[in-house]
Amino acid sequence: MIKKFPIALVDCNNFYASCERVFNPKLWGRPIIVLSNNDGMIIARSNEAKALGIPMGDPLFKVKDIVKKHNVAVLSSNYTLYGDMSQRVMSALEHFCPDVEIYSIDEAFLNMEQYKGRNITDYCRYIRTKIRQWTGIPVSVGIAETKTLAKLANRIAKKNPELDGVLNIIESPKIDLYLKKTPVEDIWGVGRQYTKFLNKHNIFNALEFRDVNDKWIRKNMTVMGQRTLFEIRGIPCVSIEYSAPPKKAIVSSRSFGKVTSNLQDLKEAVSYFTHVASRKLRKQNSECHLLSVFLRTNPFKNEPQYHNGCMVQMPTPTSITSEMLKYAHQALEQIFKEDFLYHKVGIMLTGIVPKNKSQLSLFDEEDRMKLDDLTATVDEINLKYGRGTLFYASSGIKRSWKTKAELKSPRFTTNWEELPLVKAGETDYEVELKAIKTNFYYES
Repeated sequence: MIKKFPIALVDCNNFYASCERVFNPKLWGRPIIVLSNNDGMIIARSNEAKALGIPMGDPLFKVKDIVKKHNVAVLSSNYTLYGDMSQRVMSALEHFCPDVEIYSIDEAFLNMEQYKGRNITDYCRYIRTKIRQWTGIPVSVGIAETKTLAKLANRIAKKNPELDGVLNIIESPKIDLYLKKTPVEDIWGVGRQYTKFLNKHNIFNALEFRDVNDKWIRKNMTVMGQRTLFEIRGIPCVSIEYSAPPKKAIVSSRSFGKVTSNLQDLKEAVSYFTHVASRKLRKQNSECHLLSVFLRTNPFKNEPQYHNGCMVQMPTPTSITSEMLKYAHQALEQIFKEDFLYHKVGIMLTGIVPKNKSQLSLFDEEDRMKLDDLTATVDEINLKYGRGTLFYASSGIKRSWKTKAELKSPRFTTNWEELPLVKAGETDYEVELKAIKTNFYYES
């Protein structure tokens, strides 16, 4: 039985768009959309863009008329900026509540048990104000006694301006009204297929879902569905996790900025993605013994199609990049075919085990220790001086295959050369980046 206590879910509002606005005030009040890798699909929208009817997941070319008509700012995704701003928000939250579960880049659950004796709603309003003051990011807060209800409360707080961004539904007399206004598809843990199933049985909102027989839910939605039901009833079933569990699989992959049939280009990309994946593996103090390489052409183009993958079992679990590169290149050479225009390549690491539990070989332990020390030194230098300060030559210099990001804003908080500049006599930040200034999407 999980102990019941107040839980607050803090969620950043339109996080990607808000990050862009922090350093470019000219974007406030203006519709913003953020694009996926290669500037293809829409992955984030400001409230103003949503109000224009711009759909999530649509390619940019489908909404170009709306973009031009309503002066919508179109930006490439800037994950370096978003990741750093996320870290700042989470650090600020830990200042107000030490027990924090970072759920995603823009969400965190707070254990508010130690604040039972005070007005939690007012305290969360204070947190919300300070987060905005310290980071520039607006947040909404939902308070309940289960994580699922906290999610629901947060969603309502975000959509109703009269709540001032905070909603506490613990012992609220309006709880039934809130549940009735929440469609089942908006319940955390209820996916698209289960929504169709529930609607088919005349269950359309969270209130109707709450009152369903729990044995019927378990039979048709498994034990996970039953847990969601209990959470909606106010019975905690999902505990707060203060440290993220190690990943069981790590994938590193991107679509190319332009297609290529050159094996050397593919090897460079595979080297780069292997380096990224192995760094993530080391970050969680793990090793792996299965490495997969996959590649494919563009399925949306009217041209010859090919896709394939190859898995390699390494003799000893490892997280050493230089060791993994050898196997990654071997796998790529096995599946590569000439005369195809390749659109994407990637790496997947599986068979992941904790570093302190992996089985070592009797014959190369000393060399492995030296390689471990060398790899740790490379990671330390890149952490101190910036990602990519040291890299493997096999990942290339020019990287002509690199993902397009033609509308990317500067890395305001992590790169000295891209810091925002303030000119004397000016009240706004002036971003000194010619490549962006010349693009009509970004100009006001």
